Amino acid sequence: MSLSLQLAFRSGFVLFGVVTAILCLPSVNAQEQKLMADGFSEFDTDKDGKLSKAEVDYDEIFTAADADQNSFLTSDEVREALSSGKISREAVRQVVANRIRKMVAVPPVTPDPTKTARILRPSDHGVGRYVEDLSFKDLKGTAHSLSNAGDARFTVIAMTSTSCPLSRKYLPTLAELTRLYDGKPVRFILINCIASDAAADMAKAAETLAPNAVYVADHDESFVQHLQALTTTDVLVLDAARTVVYHGAVDDQYGIGYALEQPRRTLLRDALDSVLAGNRPEIVATTAPGCALEPSQPIAGSKNITWHNRISRIVQQNCAECHRSEGVGPFPLFSRDEVVAHAAMIRQVVDNGSMPPWFAAKNGAAHSTWGNDRSLSDADRQDLLTWLASDRPEGDPKDAPLPVTHTSAWASGEPDAMVQIPKPISVRATGAMAYQYVRVEWNGTEDKWVRGYEIMPTDRSVVHHVLVTVQERGADSKRGEEGIGGYWAAYVPGNSGQMYPEGFARRLPAGATIRFQIHYTPNGTATEDQVKLGLYFADKEPKYVVSTIPLAKVNIKIPAQDGNHTETLTRPVQSDIPVMAYMAHMHVRGKAFRFDLNLPDGTKETLLDIPRYDFNWQLRYDYAEPRVLPKGSTVTVTAVYDNSSANPANPDPNQVVTWGEQTFEEMMIGYVETYSAPGAASPGQRVGGGPGQGELFFSLLDSDRSGKLAREEFQKVAERFPRLKGREEHLETTFNESDGDQDQQLTVDEFLKVLDRIRRR
Repeated sequence: MSLSLQLAFRSGFVLFGVVTAILCLPSVNAQEQKLMADGFSEFDTDKDGKLSKAEVDYDEIFTAADADQNSFLTSDEVREALSSGKISREAVRQVVANRIRKMVAVPPVTPDPTKTARILRPSDHGVGRYVEDLSFKDLKGTAHSLSNAGDARFTVIAMTSTSCPLSRKYLPTLAELTRLYDGKPVRFILINCIASDAAADMAKAAETLAPNAVYVADHDESFVQHLQALTTTDVLVLDAARTVVYHGAVDDQYGIGYALEQPRRTLLRDALDSVLAGNRPEIVATTAPGCALEPSQPIAGSKNITWHNRISRIVQQNCAECHRSEGVGPFPLFSRDEVVAHAAMIRQVVDNGSMPPWFAAKNGAAHSTWGNDRSLSDADRQDLLTWLASDRPEGDPKDAPLPVTHTSAWASGEPDAMVQIPKPISVRATGAMAYQYVRVEWNGTEDKWVRGYEIMPTDRSVVHHVLVTVQERGADSKRGEEGIGGYWAAYVPGNSGQMYPEGFARRLPAGATIRFQIHYTPNGTATEDQVKLGLYFADKEPKYVVSTIPLAKVNIKIPAQDGNHTETLTRPVQSDIPVMAYMAHMHVRGKAFRFDLNLPDGTKETLLDIPRYDFNWQLRYDYAEPRVLPKGSTVTVTAVYDNSSANPANPDPNQVVTWGEQTFEEMMIGYVETYSAPGAASPGQRVGGGPGQGELFFSLLDSDRSGKLAREEFQKVAERFPRLKGREEHLETTFNESDGDQDQQLTVDEFLKVLDRIRRR
């Protein structure tokens, strides 16, 4: 997302306010002249003091105002045309509307993956694998090896070439980085991987680097084959145990067919800063557009698999986050002995795909669409199962990865503010617990922009999930329907928080009420928990405000003993919607969930398919790169429920199940995480004119959860929504008109007609 787009958003709303102010006054006074001058400056994109026809982009205004017919407008000409009435106020409204529409139109945000750095699933790109030692000589004939890194904690291995155009462009950037990290525990090795490159050119390139950097001519492609490098701009970062911690591009400034003035993402630098601080980089794997290479050998470690050179890293990367001391996993998986002791269980859950927890169906793409894809790569899965089925060799301890230290500290560092529920909640040893709801008043006196959050239970082992919603000061809080207004923050095991990209943030209003919904699962030992919410603030207004659209269907009705009941909800997309992530929510009868996009040309695309929904793992599915749902489309969410006796989690298969907050009831919510410019209309208003608002009203009024509104329930609409007070007679009339079957009850569809009649009267 570029700064120019953010400025365009902001300028559009400035222009709208300027011209609105002018048009609302009867004549052009001094204040209007100032406003008009500000507006003129906004239209004058090349800042030459005059407006061209292209800048105005409206023939009626340009022709009427161009008094001297010189094909340019001055500010005096615009002022005179407005004062004399040569330009109609409707024309001015139209030109501003045209300009705003062009400026705020959401551009396609998914770059062509063949031309620029594209985020990849780490395991598909070798992140976490072991790199065996390799000896080599630099241009001066000095001997080196990967294992002899001296005091360096990290080794950067950057492919380069003096003949590849993109490599030449990136040489100054790499040279600058070698100097920037000179004196820090980072070693740089540049590998010229094109055998025909001239020795003199390589020597000249090596002279641009910091003195401690190493430049190597890979004449026999030994480095390319050993590292499985894919292009002449590929970069790998190894830790002291020669585990790959980053594999990707230097940054995204250059690509095939384009060059930017400055990079949008300084990928390598960000990765180095993160690992030096002891953290995992936000982005660890990307493509690196450059001249293609042809590695032919399998990844080092795929043969002669041992615990130390391969399996320990797979377990560390994919399992130990939860299977650790004080983690939510039922047992730790740090050592070979622990893995061997649970080998049969591990083989079972890896083989059936239930672990690691990831439930999105593959869409046939070469690389995963999802930036947080937790599933094992085909290579990792095969190697793990092969090792478990063998005599499970230990291997050489010197090949072991560096140990990962897990603590109870905040993963993203100490937060700027922390909100904790007022007192601990007692969690029983056995049985089931109803959802716990806790409200905390945020005492901030001004709005805050939250660039990230982390939810930290004090006893993770019993916390199934946490949903956080935020209510504005003074909002009706008599009943906070779970999820139907969109979550603000969420916690599930393995996904405790979210740090948004640079320039993105959520809004935390001054004096807001922060509402926690906490689901506890007793684990055999009585305990207590006091959930915390850590907040990380942005130091300025963001370019984009993150929000969540809830696509909720509250009038669900699941028949008894139905093992395959389907509910659907379709909403129109009324303007382009950029999407960052999806999340599905059902309860224990949930069986499958799907988001589909129905394009204006009639074609259909599945956005997210969860063929095996698991209530115990309510994961976010984050796009590696945001995508746009185009205006004129519709989004359909489909939920499938198993209310039969064959569902072992079913509380009572003989009951007809409707919407409700408790686990023995059901829900159907498809969350869509999106963003917009500050001050812009909520993205939710661009999906069906405010997604689920009618259903939300219905749910709030349906006190007996019958799925219909009795007359007495309907009359409370005036109590809950003050703008309708004093209109009881009108409400009575609309009730009767909408009660088509005269059963003295309103269905959701009938209630929506009521709201429509109220709006039209």
